[in-house]
Amino acid sequence: MSSTRTNVAIHVSDEVAAAVAEGRPVVALESTIFTHGLPRPRNLEVALEAEESLRSQGVVPATIGVFAGVPTVGLSVEQITALSNEDSVTKVSLRDLPVAAAQQLHGGTTVAATAFLAHRAGIKVFSTGGLGGVHHGAATNFDESADMTTLAHTPIIVISAGVKSILDVAATLERFETLNIPVVGYKTKKYPGFYVADSGFEIEYQANNADEVAAISSARDALQIDSALLLANPVAEDKQLPPAELDDILSRAWEQAEKSGINGNDTTPFLLDFIQRDTNGRSLTVNVDVYRGNIALGGEVATALTR
Repeated sequence: MSSTRTNVAIHVSDEVAAAVAEGRPVVALESTIFTHGLPRPRNLEVALEAEESLRSQGVVPATIGVFAGVPTVGLSVEQITALSNEDSVTKVSLRDLPVAAAQQLHGGTTVAATAFLAHRAGIKVFSTGGLGGVHHGAATNFDESADMTTLAHTPIIVISAGVKSILDVAATLERFETLNIPVVGYKTKKYPGFYVADSGFEIEYQANNADEVAAISSARDALQIDSALLLANPVAEDKQLPPAELDDILSRAWEQAEKSGINGNDTTPFLLDFIQRDTNGRSLTVNVDVYRGNIALGGEVATALTR
């Protein structure tokens, strides 16, 4: 009986591999923000700006994605450009990586897949926009993001502005606790809600500078705990969507989704599109501001880890 064996190698760029080996600061960046999250040509501008921002801090950027079936840590500018302009890029979570590799697909990696690949490459810090979490109605439809279960056994620091306001924030925080994933606020104990600085939920711990974050991460590693450390970094209040306005938009968005029979995997894209249209694109500007803030903080934390 014959069998087919596929050798899947993760490609780590020379620049990233050298920085990791030499103990220099490196920050991982996901690719779904520019393959699926932002419209053209803004997606490419933001992706390249993110890399440039880290370099200006003396930090090596490692943008992660799947290029022609190869899981790649440290995409080149040419690869980022190609993925930014390609219509057939697949959204790749951890479960999708083997399929994307075997079928030689282009893929934008989610938080789960990016964190997995970053950790495999020896990277300790990952900056993203927002995390996936528990969706409304999960008690009956079991709709939870794979980000959570992956981060439960991927020891990396993930910097985000919380979870998107369309999710069930209370249930998400409960699941993080169950999965032994520590959540630490950056200079706050108010858990951010992505578009807004305060989701209305308190968290137990805060860190007031990058060195404190590095100390918590080092203590976790010394204890051989293999969960991620979630650093919640709120968007600046002067750059958030006005909370009352967002509440109103979400109320109308859910109402419209129900009327239109939108459910399952279609719900999130529908709600995000509704928010974008209703704010005349201001939500996208907040999205980019959130990302910029998390990248800057990621650079600080990665640098602190090398001290």
